[in-house]
Amino acid sequence: MMKTTSYTLHFYIRSISSNILNFLFVVSSSIQFSLTMTLKVYGIGFSTCTARVLTCLNEKEVEYELVPVNLGVGEHKKPAFLAKQPFGQIPVLEDEDLTLFESRAITAYVSHKYKDNGVDLVRFGNIKEAGLVSVWIEVESQQYNPAITPIVSQLYIIPMRGGSTDHAAVEAAAEKFGKVLDVYEARLTTSKYLAGDFYSLADLTHLPYTYYLMKSEWASLINSRPHVKAWWEDISSRPAFTKVAENMTLAG
Repeated sequence: MMKTTSYTLHFYIRSISSNILNFLFVVSSSIQFSLTMTLKVYGIGFSTCTARVLTCLNEKEVEYELVPVNLGVGEHKKPAFLAKQPFGQIPVLEDEDLTLFESRAITAYVSHKYKDNGVDLVRFGNIKEAGLVSVWIEVESQQYNPAITPIVSQLYIIPMRGGSTDHAAVEAAAEKFGKVLDVYEARLTTSKYLAGDFYSLADLTHLPYTYYLMKSEWASLINSRPHVKAWWEDISSRPAFTKVAENMTLAG
């Protein structure tokens, strides 16, 4: 009688153990599947903001699918796209049931979610360095980008849409941008990169607009400032960006 009971108990324990192992396997597989699912980026290769996101994904060594959005036929203003981005702008990131827009918000999300992948772009583990990264991301957004955007728009976007470049507007914007670059020159005399002696999201976010500027006669704004020039040559030569730049083909 005892042998039968012992055998039954042993079989029951083995059955429970097997069920637990199967459950853990399913959970582990689900987690792994979730982490390896390909992100979708809705945008176009030559878009500055799309390029910002793709460069970040490359630096973090994250697989993604670029889903083209046909701006020429107004796809970004149609209901299906507006359901993803209510302002009708690119890029948009889809990560399973999460949809994000605004390129800087997307790069911050990617940098945090995949913190153990690729380059540490936000300096986890060092609050002071992380603070400086945040400062220079804000500087790019509030000072650098508003100054450089009118130049790039006048040289590339307006002609692409059939308009003519307003050279007086370019010169006025260039004067303002030069004053911003003087601040950058001073900063880059004290550190190799904007937030310190390390490459970060603060540097990455400058890449797309500056790339187009450097294809124009106004590249002199960068080249005339030795520390800014050295910084630009460094960050623009990173493989994560050069791969993206292959599709940045706006004609001026």
